[in-house]
Amino acid sequence: MDKKKTRIDFFGGAESVTGSNFLVTDNKTDLKILIDCGLFQGPSALEDLNYESFPFEPAQIDFLLVTHAHLDHIGRIPKLVRDGFSGKIYSTPPTKEISEYSFFDSLNVQNKSGGGDKDKILFNEQDIKKALALWETVEYDQSFNLGEYQIVAKDAGHILGSTMWGISRNGRSLIFTGDLGNSPSNLLKDTEPLGPVNYVVMESVYGDRNHEGKKARRSLLEDVIEETMKKGGTLMIPAFSIERTQQILYEIEGMMENSRIPLVPVFLDSPFGIEVTRIYKKYAKYLNDDVRDSIESGNEIFRFPQLQMTLSTEQSKAIFNANPRKIIIAGSGMSTGGRILHHEKRYLSDPKSTLLLIGYQQVGTLGRLIQDGAKTIKIMGEEIPVNARIAVIHGYSSHKDSDHLLHFVDESADTLEKVYLAMGEPKSALFLAQRIRDYLGIDARVPKAGEKVEIDV
Repeated sequence: MDKKKTRIDFFGGAESVTGSNFLVTDNKTDLKILIDCGLFQGPSALEDLNYESFPFEPAQIDFLLVTHAHLDHIGRIPKLVRDGFSGKIYSTPPTKEISEYSFFDSLNVQNKSGGGDKDKILFNEQDIKKALALWETVEYDQSFNLGEYQIVAKDAGHILGSTMWGISRNGRSLIFTGDLGNSPSNLLKDTEPLGPVNYVVMESVYGDRNHEGKKARRSLLEDVIEETMKKGGTLMIPAFSIERTQQILYEIEGMMENSRIPLVPVFLDSPFGIEVTRIYKKYAKYLNDDVRDSIESGNEIFRFPQLQMTLSTEQSKAIFNANPRKIIIAGSGMSTGGRILHHEKRYLSDPKSTLLLIGYQQVGTLGRLIQDGAKTIKIMGEEIPVNARIAVIHGYSSHKDSDHLLHFVDESADTLEKVYLAMGEPKSALFLAQRIRDYLGIDARVPKAGEKVEIDV
């Protein structure tokens, strides 16, 4: 083995959308840097991987770099600490703050779904506190050293605080993109260019398809709202608490202020989503120029007369008593749990109502079954006929689509030697790899789970 090279182990996120977990090892000094430590989400066979031992010794990991605060990138960090990790954790300040709430929310879900089975609990409150005590924050473009490597955080534009991690040494460089934002966003700054780089480990969620444009997605959302309200129905929007919820709220707020849609009640029925919305307001400097200009002119974002934030269970239940002409935004984004299930159970059988899917639906989830045309679904043990309209808008995805991923790589084509595609279903990743090879002439590969590669960094 060439001791001058760096090794990458693809432990999670390879051949899969979830479970992001990559290990960088300096073969010269044996320094070990973990990139993300995410939860496997989806079918039970995939989720069972969360309970297995790590394929490395946690106590031997020196550092952990966190790309962003979605559970499929952070969800096993407290377990990592529980199993012996005691190194430093790095992220941007918003990522740390959102992660803290994500951990406690995840623990609450585990306690509820585990039925008292300790084997189904990945970590406890003390593990979360230990993880947060190891956590340090850095700003974008702030470089620091880990061993012989120089590390820098770049804005991925995916969610608030999301980061691409650059790792370089002696003029040679590697970047882990994490998830890449669907720029331009109505809230966030655009994804930073890769710049001169030799190797990239890149996401590929939408590697084989494209989204609607910014204007088209807004028009589609406006049409769905108007048509549902005209029928006298309820619009249900399963939304991830981080980014998607804030995107949709900001869009609806603008539509109502400009008299584009009826002034109906809008319920944000997600305690976690409400907390994250507060964090977005707190870290306004991370938002794009248009939003910050709007704030400076006196517009308090995420606050308009029709919006009701329902924190308590009693407030959530009271939504059923409101006029049917209403909009409900609730988690989870793939209908795998959360308060959206109660609303789907009540309104999916109503032909006047609409379920609007605005994000990626993982194979095996309830959201994916509905998207694929299921006529009946089971919620809380009850068979529910799907009579409501099912609408899909891909343009509100927080991920770059195929054309934009290709353009993103093309911007660094002069220096790129190899692209490793991960964090996508095999079909999407393989399609994008072929496009990169065919159109750009760059070596692009889709590593298998557990594969090890060596690079000259």
